[in-house]
Amino acid sequence: MAKIDEYLRDIKTVAIAGHVNPDGDCIGSCMGMYLYLRENYPGIRAEVYLESYRDVFSFIKGIKEAKNVCEPAPVDLLILLDISSTSRIGAASPLLDTAGKTLCIDHHITNKGTYTWFHNEPGVSSACEVLYGFLDPEKISADCAAALYTGIVTDTGVFQYSSTSPQTMRVAAKLMEKHIPFTEIIDGAFFQKSYGQNRMLGKVLLESRRMFGGHVIFGSALQSDMEAFQVEAKDMDGIVSELRNTIGVEVAVFLYELREGVFKVSLRSREHVDVSCIARAFGGGGHVRASGCNIEGTLEEAQEKITAELKQYLE
Repeated sequence: MAKIDEYLRDIKTVAIAGHVNPDGDCIGSCMGMYLYLRENYPGIRAEVYLESYRDVFSFIKGIKEAKNVCEPAPVDLLILLDISSTSRIGAASPLLDTAGKTLCIDHHITNKGTYTWFHNEPGVSSACEVLYGFLDPEKISADCAAALYTGIVTDTGVFQYSSTSPQTMRVAAKLMEKHIPFTEIIDGAFFQKSYGQNRMLGKVLLESRRMFGGHVIFGSALQSDMEAFQVEAKDMDGIVSELRNTIGVEVAVFLYELREGVFKVSLRSREHVDVSCIARAFGGGGHVRASGCNIEGTLEEAQEKITAELKQYLE
């Protein structure tokens, strides 16, 4: 595998960005890349772009330096991390057309974008694990290691998902050797929830419904629900996984209202259904067992569209 040095020749300015509504892997990989460049390449001016993120990730060093509004000036190199498609690039999306070169490091099976350099490993647990292979382990600081470890533990569900491999554990061990506070990272980034998040989860679980003989479970939340519990889109992570934990469920579907007439759909499967195919039918993408998309319409219309697409796979 090529090392990051090979992509930084004659590069003076770098922008680093991930996907909309960033999760732990997106945040960890973007901040890990940012810290690595800042600490080892003083001749490169690097900027990192992240949309709104949960406060539990505030422990990552340098995260307050992340920008959520794109600088208009072009850069020599745009590094994209953990994006499933170019349509899901977050705050830095205007730079895709103006950057001198683009490097995409990813692990989504649905990523078919066009970049100067594209390195995608769909079978790997996380973008952070893929990124680790590009870095010199001796140059990874404790702060950088903490960011990368955050992405790995969140995207593997603390090493419980099927994408976790022996190599995932080896990389995690190498990061732990940097003396990072790994127990605090796991507790804060994966398990801790605000009171509002727990109330929102409770409402979704209480009002969920099963279909297809109990093999599919649907949960949903409207903007009015989110306002009542004082939560935002960034706070909805993890709800679909809780739905999937129901005994007998093969596919979990969670829909929440992004704005009037537009719903974010999160899909998770246990063993048999490739939910990335379902997400792609609506312009989304992701992984075989975890994908997402946006659907326009009312809640009932969005549920009907997903149900119709699911039917052919379950039959």
